[in-house]
Amino acid sequence: MEGLGAHVREVRTPADLEGLQALVIPGGESTTMTLGIEREGLAEPLRDLIGGGVPTLGTCAGLIMLDRDHLGLLDVATERNAFGRQVRSFEVDLDLTGLADGMRAVFIRAPWVTEWGDGVEVLAEVEHHPVAVRQDDILAVAFHPEIDGDTRLHGWLLERVRRRNGERDS
Repeated sequence: MEGLGAHVREVRTPADLEGLQALVIPGGESTTMTLGIEREGLAEPLRDLIGGGVPTLGTCAGLIMLDRDHLGLLDVATERNAFGRQVRSFEVDLDLTGLADGMRAVFIRAPWVTEWGDGVEVLAEVEHHPVAVRQDDILAVAFHPEIDGDTRLHGWLLERVRRRNGERDS
């Protein structure tokens, strides 16, 4: 994100959300993330921020955190570790709606989407399972786009911020 010109800071407490114009919920371990969110009282402030239209990118566990059973901000249900344990990690070239050249995607203990509502657009699938979805200004993927250095999804997030701020496309 910094390489794209964004000022970046970690969010660990509700006070860290002040003034954010975009949010990335990264990969990690969703149970640990849930415990941290509960411990710090972040659930409602996150719901307010993202529900208020702040552009958000969720990757891997970030997709899970946004789903119906967690923060409830993305109208999807997910299955954790859907492709199997860590030893079953893999890479694949994805045809991702909106990206002309597709994208190399790295899946590590990745989830997939099992159900989605009418307002959710499925952008990519692996083995007929949705792995990239968008709902309004929330983009969520089951893979790690940061691993191979492809910044197009992060660029999407920053473009949403520019649009929200009334700036022209650059």
